[in-house]
Amino acid sequence: MVFLFVTGQQPPKNKRPKEPGENRIKPTNKKVKPRIPKIKDRDAADGTPKTHSIMIQMLDKGRFQKPAATLSLTAGQTLELRCKGNKIGWSYPPYLDTFKDSRLSVRQHERYGQLTLVNSTAADTGEFSCWGQLCQGYVCRKDETKTGSTYIFFTEKGELFVPSPSYFDVVYLNPDRQAVVPCRVTVPSARVTLHREFPAKEIPANGTDIVYDMKRGFVYLQPHSNHQGVVYCKAEAGGKSQISVKYQLLYVEVPRGPPSTTILASSNKVRSGDDISVLCTVLGEPDVEVEFRWIYPGQKDERPVTIQDTWRLIHRGLGHTTRISQSILTVEDVATTDVGYYICTARNLQGETTVATTVEFS
Repeated sequence: MVFLFVTGQQPPKNKRPKEPGENRIKPTNKKVKPRIPKIKDRDAADGTPKTHSIMIQMLDKGRFQKPAATLSLTAGQTLELRCKGNKIGWSYPPYLDTFKDSRLSVRQHERYGQLTLVNSTAADTGEFSCWGQLCQGYVCRKDETKTGSTYIFFTEKGELFVPSPSYFDVVYLNPDRQAVVPCRVTVPSARVTLHREFPAKEIPANGTDIVYDMKRGFVYLQPHSNHQGVVYCKAEAGGKSQISVKYQLLYVEVPRGPPSTTILASSNKVRSGDDISVLCTVLGEPDVEVEFRWIYPGQKDERPVTIQDTWRLIHRGLGHTTRISQSILTVEDVATTDVGYYICTARNLQGETTVATTVEFS
């Protein structure tokens, strides 16, 4: 006769033996909790690595805390953040990098990285983040499982908006991507509205065309030419109000991509002793810089030429704005060595375009 035993329990007493073929397990109505996989199980199941914050904020008298997603500090306070790891990368508001601000120090200790900002101001408002780095020799990459970040509002009397370095900024409206009017505030509870200067009226942030993000400003989700004009923002908090700097919204009709390039010689037929100019032109977005590179017949013989690069903005009606970038190559006293192909390559962040023309003796 065979008995079933459950590990850790005594065999049942005074129970009759089961008949052959009789089910030895009685049906039960007892509810059983479904097993919820542990974190490790869930991570393994979907292949996504587990992440955890490595950032802490140092407080006074040796105290510390894990910072929330957003923090509000009073301007003038010292900020100290630490992130655990022997090789830490940092990111912080570009304002602090632009002027190589001596108020900011970033140090790497044996077991943690440290960021310290003294004499903070409203202009320091923004995202502070850190991450561990995985290095092989001199090549390092970001460890996505070890990161930390917090957005910090530095409140300052009389400053509801994060100060701007200028009194007037230009925002380019591109039909193929979002545009941002950067009216960021220093007080999270501030009520912020967007206004057109002329005709004077409030522009509603309806959540469809325009939304407000206190970390970015007013976001135009699908910019078009009707949005052009001069705008400003108004913030209200604690019974006080403030007007932002003004922003000129310019609509860009040239789509983002490699340079749209043309080339033109002053004459394709020349005589010995003539002067010639070859013009390479790019029409593009107002805020996208273009670099030019030339290849010309006399280059191998170190033939002296003059190359001049220029750019300007052109307004083509209805608020459409385009940047025209040009490079002019000039050859004086043309000789046999100057006859042949003149090749211009224009490059921007999206790619490059090469065009060519020929110059021959007539």
